[in-house]
Amino acid sequence: MMYHQDDFRIEQLGACTIQSPLTPLLDYRQYSINYVEESDRILVDNTASALSANWNPDEPLGGLEPAGARRKIFFEPSKTRAAIVTCGGLCPGLNNVIRSVVNELTRRYGIQMVYGFCNGYQGLVERHERPVHEMTPEFVENIHEHGGTVLGSSRGQQDPAEVVDRLVAMEIGILMVIGGDGTIRGALSIADEIKRRGLDIAVIGIPKTIDNDIMFTDQSFGFQTALSEGTSVVRAAHVEACGAPQGVGLVKLMGRHSGFIACYASLASNDANFVLIPEVPFRLDGDHGLLASLKRRLDQCGNAVIVVAEGAGQNLMDQQQQTDASGNQRLSDVGIWLKQQIENHFAQQQWELNLKYIDPSYVIRSVPANPYDSVFCTRLAHNAVHAAMSGRTRMVVSRWHTRFVHVPMSLAIRDRNCVDPNGDLWMTVLESTGQPPRMC
Repeated sequence: MMYHQDDFRIEQLGACTIQSPLTPLLDYRQYSINYVEESDRILVDNTASALSANWNPDEPLGGLEPAGARRKIFFEPSKTRAAIVTCGGLCPGLNNVIRSVVNELTRRYGIQMVYGFCNGYQGLVERHERPVHEMTPEFVENIHEHGGTVLGSSRGQQDPAEVVDRLVAMEIGILMVIGGDGTIRGALSIADEIKRRGLDIAVIGIPKTIDNDIMFTDQSFGFQTALSEGTSVVRAAHVEACGAPQGVGLVKLMGRHSGFIACYASLASNDANFVLIPEVPFRLDGDHGLLASLKRRLDQCGNAVIVVAEGAGQNLMDQQQQTDASGNQRLSDVGIWLKQQIENHFAQQQWELNLKYIDPSYVIRSVPANPYDSVFCTRLAHNAVHAAMSGRTRMVVSRWHTRFVHVPMSLAIRDRNCVDPNGDLWMTVLESTGQPPRMC
């Protein structure tokens, strides 16, 4: 996909004229490579070939704006109120993000009032009568030790006009939104309404997707924890498969449109023999289909492990004509369907089969973040607060090429980050599993 430099432009509410309370922390790193130079940019593609192709000596190099603390900020801390909301499905690390946002706003920037709206965007609409918490450092002190979100969540958008009415009534200047692509779309509509009214309210997103499918994101928070938990499940499936003649362990992992968790969990355990993801079509029948390939594996080794992402094989099943509250099409359950297809096929052929099916999705979503994700959540949260205090808006904070960056909301949701069927990750999966390159 081609991009223009204007695609990466980050909107600001106005000039930054207020000395940041973080100035003493910034002074000592004046000459550090981590110092945020306003004119600097993080290249979208850091390969030499891409740089040569796009090089124009008469124009500055384009790319993503680097994240980080600025010496001058837009909001006066003593006069600013902030709010946090979590939306969509659960994901490891939500409480870590909430805690770090609250602590950075209050302890570092001196914000006196931070509100926590409960149950997603419903909490931002007064008629739903959801609780509103005053988020103090004491309130969030231990929440990172638990899974889920202390604010609760919900799916679906609300009327942006009603949301902005609530923000104005409560004199909120900063809204921190934590959620996936549907949540970001909702945040963008809220920001549009704010802009239409000419208000100085910053809307900053912290992208949350266990599927790792947000654009311009090296890795989303919670992914490492999900990978770790998913790896344990794949290993358990391998033990079950080896414990019975003609044993098959079938594991369904998260991934509506992107098969990253299925790929990485399979590689981490190195026990999977077949990995099925939404990006790579497969079929059941035929000499090169899954069923024939599975039979050959069982004849040779006596056991097999299949890992399937929830969005795989949807074209093979009856499609549901329904959507969830976020507007996503409801998927057919590929795990249950695949289990039935395999068992029926082997029964018809009168072949022995011992299949164990495991679906750990909601168990994985609800666990606390592991140490890696805990650190990552803290760094994302801090950079989101820095962006908000500098008056930036309509953007999400992310990490790209190992650097924290600002990504316009419209760009983050323009497309979806997916496993490249021609890329090195899928090649590594094929090498590790030994499955046929094409099962269609």
